[in-house]
Amino acid sequence: MLNNEILTLIEKKRTELMEVVAKNGLNSAVAIQVSRELDSLLNMYNQQNDKQKSAPRP
Repeated sequence: MLNNEILTLIEKKRTELMEVVAKNGLNSAVAIQVSRELDSLLNMYNQQNDKQKSAPRP
């Protein structure tokens, strides 16, 4: 997946999390699940950036 695609998914998931928290509260099970999904996306983005930084450039 491209970084731009991941960034788009991250922004959508952040928006979803804000809506879920506003409706159900920060400690609700659904908010925790969406937060974990956001964490996974952020980790994926960071891993890809780390790989790009460590890859030799021509």
